[in-house]
Amino acid sequence: MLAYTLLIALVAVERVAELVVSQRNLKWSRAQGGVEYGAGHYPVMVVLHTALLAACLFEAAHREFLPALGWPMLALVIAAQGLRWWCIATLGRQWNTRVVVVPDAGRVTGGPYRFIPHPNYVAVVVEGFALPLVHSAWITALAFTVLNAALLWTRISVENTALQTLSDPRPPR
Repeated sequence: MLAYTLLIALVAVERVAELVVSQRNLKWSRAQGGVEYGAGHYPVMVVLHTALLAACLFEAAHREFLPALGWPMLALVIAAQGLRWWCIATLGRQWNTRVVVVPDAGRVTGGPYRFIPHPNYVAVVVEGFALPLVHSAWITALAFTVLNAALLWTRISVENTALQTLSDPRPPR
């Protein structure tokens, strides 16, 4: 359980790093005239993602580590982090945890965005079920997956509406 607690702590530290990058980029976006869309669902997203980490620890305290499940799920968690940071690097200053569109910024179509329109949400979905399952927390994995699906339905709709306001895509990086 100690190793799993350390993993959750590392993910929490990674989230703080994301928020630092996000706040810096949000400040830049607003200075460029960026317009935020769908701010109402953002607090729900923060609560859900924070609850995921807490629920992982709570449920895992009552579960055994199953190597046949835990190791592959850890590999997926690591892959999800890699995909998430690839998205952040590809979007550069345009990335933040909110939906903010900078006028005339152009839609980014490079990096993972060459392959799918919302790759960061693939990382979120994978992490949402894999992180709890690293330590057999299947109830947390199921609950987060269902609640996150509802949230992503709203989030992707808002993001697609916001992206329609952008000019032609930027060339791939």
